[in-house]
Amino acid sequence: MDAVTSCATAAAPGDRAPQPAIVRDLGRQPYAPVWHAMQRFTDARTEDTPDELWVVEHDQVFTLGQAGKDEHVLAPGDIPVLHVDRGGQVTYHGPGQLVIYPLLQLRRLGIGVRDYVCRIEQAIIDTLGDWNIGAERLEGAPGVYVGGAKVAALGIRVRRGCTFHGLSFNVAMDLEPFRRINPCGYQGLQVTSVVDLGGPSGMAAVTPVLLGHLARQFGLALEPAAELPDLTDAA
Repeated sequence: MDAVTSCATAAAPGDRAPQPAIVRDLGRQPYAPVWHAMQRFTDARTEDTPDELWVVEHDQVFTLGQAGKDEHVLAPGDIPVLHVDRGGQVTYHGPGQLVIYPLLQLRRLGIGVRDYVCRIEQAIIDTLGDWNIGAERLEGAPGVYVGGAKVAALGIRVRRGCTFHGLSFNVAMDLEPFRRINPCGYQGLQVTSVVDLGGPSGMAAVTPVLLGHLARQFGLALEPAAELPDLTDAA
């Protein structure tokens, strides 16, 4: 399912009591085991399964979404290319990029897919605003932009009303690999990062701020967990 960005400013939930959500910090991981673990979690969850947010920094990889066209991968070089089951075209993940996978049950939160996308974008916009960086959406191009350059990308999947995949937020990374692709399928799209915009360079500074804004947007009470999901890659 592709993200939709035609939305008004997303409002935070009203009087509903915050829903518990477990936060798992996976550290740095290769992409495929985390992707397959998200699939297993989503397939196995029940109506009573608590929501989770997985925080991760990936090894270098290009990923192509379900509608992704190989022609948008220009010169991958030694960086692997994976075809995955999210919406969207091609993007890059690598060290220095904050990736968060919200594993949420939308019906329990009382929101639809369009609102879900808008709230993620708003959380990123609000995070950048904490460092006086003015960010915006662009109609028809999911993600968050500063001066026309993309600083955060979205690629989501919804199965049985439950979300997986999520967002990538360029904090302080080598942006050169983005020149090897048409980012998100747009030729010549400029890409930027938080540190290049005058924000902090450390993931430790950015991660809790973004998690806090995501919690506010979705009405979540975050509960950090020490355990990692099962990342045994049997796929």
